[in-house]
Amino acid sequence: MHRPHALTWVACFLYASVLIAGLAVASTAPVDPVRLCAFAGAVLVAGALEIAEWRGPATRAVALAGLVVRTAVYAVITVLDGSGNAKVLFVLLPLTAYFTVGHRVAYTLAGGGLLLAGAVVIGRPALRQDPEALSDLLMFAIGIVFALAIAVIAEREETGRRRAETLLTELSDAHARLREYADQAVTLATVAERTRVARDIHDSVGHHLVVIAIQLEKSAAYRTVDTDTADRALAEGRRSARLALDEVRRAVGTLRADDTQFTLGCSLRALAARLHDPGFAVTLDLTGSEDTVGEPVRLALYLAAQEALTNARRHSGATAVAVRVDLTPTTGVLDIADNGTGFAPGTAEGQGLGGMRERLDLVGGEVRITSTSRGTRLLVTIPVVAR
Repeated sequence: MHRPHALTWVACFLYASVLIAGLAVASTAPVDPVRLCAFAGAVLVAGALEIAEWRGPATRAVALAGLVVRTAVYAVITVLDGSGNAKVLFVLLPLTAYFTVGHRVAYTLAGGGLLLAGAVVIGRPALRQDPEALSDLLMFAIGIVFALAIAVIAEREETGRRRAETLLTELSDAHARLREYADQAVTLATVAERTRVARDIHDSVGHHLVVIAIQLEKSAAYRTVDTDTADRALAEGRRSARLALDEVRRAVGTLRADDTQFTLGCSLRALAARLHDPGFAVTLDLTGSEDTVGEPVRLALYLAAQEALTNARRHSGATAVAVRVDLTPTTGVLDIADNGTGFAPGTAEGQGLGGMRERLDLVGGEVRITSTSRGTRLLVTIPVVAR
């Protein structure tokens, strides 16, 4: 067990008190010098033993040997002491044992010491009738009880201090981990926000830029053949440019969000009208009520349709695309099929399809894409949460 430093100082204080009291009594009456020197030497040996155990290794064997040596030294000091105060030193035995060899040994020494002292006093008629002897026995018992009570209090205080230090260390470690987790959360949030911004730019601004490029190419191709068609394509390109500018402003927060509710049917019709031309026919079939699905689901379906139609217009070589949307109280379904050349299985998905899957994951949806040499089909299914 841990030996507190205060135990050494208490023991040395008692040794010094007994030594001073013994020397004071010796100065008032003739005393054998040899006996006095032996008395002082025994007290000094007891003090040296305390200091040696304080600085030495705290093993159980050493502690037990120290208790035996102390008992012998205290007996010698008591015999040589002319003041009669050395008996108080035996109180140190259970007190020291409590911290060095354990509670049981301390309680055994305390009980054994009290029984032995009581037997000596009661067993001798002269001491039994001596008020001073009875008073010494009572004070010895009080001293034993007081010493053990102080030991229990000191042990609990030491245990509480160590527990507080342990908790403080654990709290510091937890604080460090929490700070590390907070840094990781900030990093993940930053990455997630960058991914969201990139996805939004691709799905909104990127789409409008693709439409602008298509309409400008169409205007240039029809300029010498059909000026009306070329002018309409150029006007549509300007409109897409303004929409792209609005999206950019909304993305950087310079415009307030529009309070009007997003309408899937109107948005899909406008999308189909922008992409429809004689070489790329877009048909739209929308069934069900938009009131059965929430706006996040409607927006996810629209962005998936926008990505699929843009890809079909740019890469598939298709001349016709059929878009079917079915909104029910349980699911929102988007089915897009074209008559293009398709693509080979295992082809790496671009950022657009990756962003589509991420958006659908956010609302619990899934997408399946099948492609052959006769065309490509994209099927999106999103479960509808009860509103």
